[in-house]
Amino acid sequence: MENEVIVTIGETPYTTTVQYGKHQIIADEPEDLGGQDQGINPTPLLLSSLGACKAITVKMYADRKKWPLEEVIIRLSHEVQTSEQQQATYIQCHISFKGNLDDEQKTRLFKIAEKCPVHKILTNPIVITSNHL
Repeated sequence: MENEVIVTIGETPYTTTVQYGKHQIIADEPEDLGGQDQGINPTPLLLSSLGACKAITVKMYADRKKWPLEEVIIRLSHEVQTSEQQQATYIQCHISFKGNLDDEQKTRLFKIAEKCPVHKILTNPIVITSNHL
């Protein structure tokens, strides 16, 4: 599959290799949870995907418009709230821009950040299927 991510874990607890094409990253758990702390654990890895997508989307838009965007900084955090009926996850994205941008340009860039592909994935229904190979 062209868009296939391959995740592998061996005997080292809980060091995991994530492979996508020629690229590879390590995911892991911190030592206090039994891991080796060799990489980002899964939840911050998910947040990093969202942040990277927002930053790239904004930068592409600013580049096309030839706006003087020098840097995008996105700080992400999450909170899980559980009730008897459901669990809800709240992701906070604090976005700041560096560059000689006016208020109208900044407002437009905030709106563009909401349109990144990962944001769309996470804010629409997701169906996950797992099967045994």
